[in-house]
Amino acid sequence: MNNNLTKLSADPIVLQRADPWVYKHTDGYYYFTASVPEYDRIEVRRSTTLAGLQDAEPSVAWRKYETGPLSANIWAPEIHYIDNKWYIYFAAAKSAETDNGLFDHRMFVLENESANPLEGIWVERGQVRTRFESFALDATMFRHRDVHYYVWAQKDPNIKGNSNLYISEMANPWTLKGEQAMISTPEYPWEVIGYLVNEGPAVIKRNGRIFISYSASATDYNYCMGLLTADENADLLDPASWTKSPEPVFRTNEAVGLYGPGHNSFTVDENGQDVLIYHARDYKEIVGDPLYDPNRHARAQAFGWKPDGTPDFGLPK
Repeated sequence: MNNNLTKLSADPIVLQRADPWVYKHTDGYYYFTASVPEYDRIEVRRSTTLAGLQDAEPSVAWRKYETGPLSANIWAPEIHYIDNKWYIYFAAAKSAETDNGLFDHRMFVLENESANPLEGIWVERGQVRTRFESFALDATMFRHRDVHYYVWAQKDPNIKGNSNLYISEMANPWTLKGEQAMISTPEYPWEVIGYLVNEGPAVIKRNGRIFISYSASATDYNYCMGLLTADENADLLDPASWTKSPEPVFRTNEAVGLYGPGHNSFTVDENGQDVLIYHARDYKEIVGDPLYDPNRHARAQAFGWKPDGTPDFGLPK
């Protein structure tokens, strides 16, 4: 690994924002969105620097409903630019008070035609329908050789566990087509602590390969990141094309007091250096349900590449 990498100047880059997503657009801006502690809205902010995101004014793109399938636990939004329009992928559930579905999430899409997504109108494109009508969240997408792919976490009603990772081609930004392949299920000891979880996928392409990072286990200090790898020439819809790292690639670093790193995204800094965007807490013990502890802060850390062409994230620092 390149030991000359320096810590970015703003770490955390945004306080109390979990599941952080940063998208660097051709207009020179970094666009940021994440889960807010209230889980009641989707915000977008932008800055010409990563450090500037902390003080950038957030714009509310969308707010939850009072009842129905979009009324609670608005989680993990991601903003993407596809075919000259902006899209936000997110998960939402039903309110416990009226609909008894607080943790029965589904995946949804917003669309905005404005050049600046902090302006214009966000239009609801509805639920992304998958093979199962079950708990689903944390969708991301990427383009490879003129094909758009959708990657997400979902519970298979016929498999023990909370969520697996799936991939599908997309007919358009809110519709899947063809086969939907399961490419990862919790199996290693570090993936099944508290819950059997694979979630939060993020994609980076380098060195002739496609890498999907993801997060595993409960959202306390056991939360950590794994990695799937496929050759760029492989059939990405074939589960056999993907290999999984047997050990976490990013995990708690008690020496510096950073706990439960995960649910990441990828970007580059102003000099083109690869950067891991992730959330973590700066204390280990949590009072109550970790999901309702607000202090998962969005962080940024430069990373390098190993001689074998795989990413070297090191440890949170």
